[in-house]
Parts: sequence; structure tokens; C-alpha cells
Amino acid sequence: MEEQIFDSNSKLNVSFANIKVFGVGGAGCNAINRMIEGNLTNVEFWAVNTDAQALQFCSAPNKIQIGSKLTKGLGAGGNPSIGLKAAEESRDEMAAAIEGADMVFITNGMGGGTGTGAASIVAEIARDLGALTVGVCTRPFTFEGRRRISQAEQGIESLKQKVDALITIPNDKLLQVIERRTSVHDAFKQADDVLLQGVQGISDIITIPGLINVDFADVKNIMSLAGSALMGIGRATGEGRSTEAARKAIESPLLETTINGASGIIFNVTGGPDLTLHEVHEAAGLIYELAQDDANIIIGAVIDPKFQSEVQITVIATGFSMQAQALEKQKAQSKEFTKEFFGAVNGAVHEKAEEKVIDSKPKIIVDDKVRRKASDILDIPEFLRGRK
Repeated sequence: MEEQIFDSNSKLNVSFANIKVFGVGGAGCNAINRMIEGNLTNVEFWAVNTDAQALQFCSAPNKIQIGSKLTKGLGAGGNPSIGLKAAEESRDEMAAAIEGADMVFITNGMGGGTGTGAASIVAEIARDLGALTVGVCTRPFTFEGRRRISQAEQGIESLKQKVDALITIPNDKLLQVIERRTSVHDAFKQADDVLLQGVQGISDIITIPGLINVDFADVKNIMSLAGSALMGIGRATGEGRSTEAARKAIESPLLETTINGASGIIFNVTGGPDLTLHEVHEAAGLIYELAQDDANIIIGAVIDPKFQSEVQITVIATGFSMQAQALEKQKAQSKEFTKEFFGAVNGAVHEKAEEKVIDSKPKIIVDDKVRRKASDILDIPEFLRGRK
């Protein structure tokens, strides 16, 4: 048998995960600015927009003006179909930018033109090139209007079909955590902060070595073809800090739903040199209680001197029961249809008054085909109608 001798002085073939963050549209570019201000490291930033002027003021070192022939650099005018066509026009440039990435984050605000229309094209290219593709987007505030909200819902559904995992943050949930005197400017800035936390929470797990290490392969295993994903971050100090941080992470008001029933969970604990094994164990116990019995749970622990007497816990949950998600969606659609139908017939009335009207008249049955056709015409924006 031939003897093999390894030279301890030879250089190791070290490679790191290549992570790229694409901010798409105005809100996406604002989020990129916030990430750079927040010193998010070990990632490559790209700003993508149809608005040449807005792109000029973005801090990203790499920029792509999409659809220059179509929009002349003047933006998408709040029309997602223009954003979609602009992205198609610049597909080659975006593919060149994405080339070589192991993981691609696509961050944007849903409801406008460029972000809503172009994000799914960026995701499609990234997936085709073999990158783990994660979307992190926001839903608009209610005060931004029904049209923007409707466009956002369609954009989210389109993006969900193109990414491995999608984390959606409803801006309205920010109203539960900000003070009443918070200005509109600061409210939107906090929305950007949430997008920052979404990207940083995942990228730090991959790029920062830990005592219990979580590498890119672990994250890819959990997030590949995961569909909807939830992410929560909690911080705490003092007695019981690890369980308190875990509780804040899984009960964050910014989460659309709870992590109950998740089949895949990445759970990372970051603390100072005083972080104890018992604290990691206690925090993990809370997570195990909420997950499925056969859930794939990956735990990481990182010692960071910056966390003096403080513990931060990041939880990423995926693989929720499709049946449970379908039931929730069905309930929401049923409630919305009832509200719109009786609102159109009777005007703005109280729920009790609506119940009396229903009881005193024969039941009205609306054929599903008619309902779907009406929905297609009224609710689906132009940029998606043409793709059916």
C-alpha cells in the first residue's frame, strides 16, 4: 500500500460561500443603503432599478439599470408590468452579475412597479444558475392604498414561485412596535431595518464561525424549496436572558404567523464569552416544543465579544404543513369574498346587520368558475394576466 504524506505547511484549499444581495426597486435600494450603513459584511451588494436618478443615489458598489430602452431611465411608474418587461430586457446583464453566487438574497418592497415586477425575474435567473435563492420582501402599509396592496399580493405570489424560500414582513406589523409619534420617514426606515435583519440573520449564520458551527450546506438543506419561511430575532439581558431572547424571536410581532409545526428550523445563539451551555440548552428547549416531532433542527452557537452580557437568538423556520397553510388561505379568501360581496350589496354595514340580511333571504350561490373569472379580471394586474 502506497504511503501518503501530507505536508502540514501546504495551503488548504479554502473556499467561502459567495453571497450576493440584490436590492430591487426603490425600497430594495433603500434597504441596500441601510445594510451598508449597518456594516453588513461578507456579502456582495447589487442595486437594480429602472430609475436612473434613484440608482445614482444608492450606496451599492454594483448597480444595474434595467429596461433603459423601455423606460429611458425614468422608472416604472408604479406599474409592475413595466418592471417585469424591464427585467426581461436586461436579463443578460443580471445573469452576468449573479454568475458564481452560491446564495442570492432578493430584497424589495412589494406594491410598486420595479420591485414587484422585476424581483421574480431576478429570482428566476438566480435559481437557473444554481444559487440558493431567498426573497426578503415587505408588504405595503394599509395607508398606501388598495391598488398597491393588491399589486403586492400578486407580486408576492409570483416571487414565491421563483425562490427557494420567501420571508415576507407586513409593514403594518411595525405599527405594533413603533411609538405613535414616529414619523413616516422613520417608519419606513424601520421597515428597511427589518429587511436588514432578515438578510443579516441568515448571512451571519453562514459567514461567522461558531462553537457549534452552522455552515452553508446546513442552511441550504433547510431552505432549499422551502416555500414560505419565517424569521425572528430576539435579544435579552439579565436573568433568564436566553429563554427570553428565544421567546422574543418566536413571538415577534413582525412574523405573519407562528413557527408552530415547522419541519425545518435553523436556531442560532450569539452571546459574549459568558454564554453558558445551559443557556443554549434552555433556549433550544423552547424551539423543540413548537416544532414537529421529526423536524430537522440545526443549532448553532457563536461567541462574539460585542455581546457583553447580552444574548441574541435568530430562528429561521421553514417547511410548514401545506394543509394548514391552505386552510388559513381558504379562511382568508372566504372572509374577504363575504366582506366584498355584502359590502357591494348593502353598503357599509355592521356584521350583525349583515347576518340578519343573510338569514332573511334565500342563500345566494356563486359558481366557482364565475367567481374565479371575475377575480381574474378585477384583481390580477396586467403584468400577470398576460402570462396565463
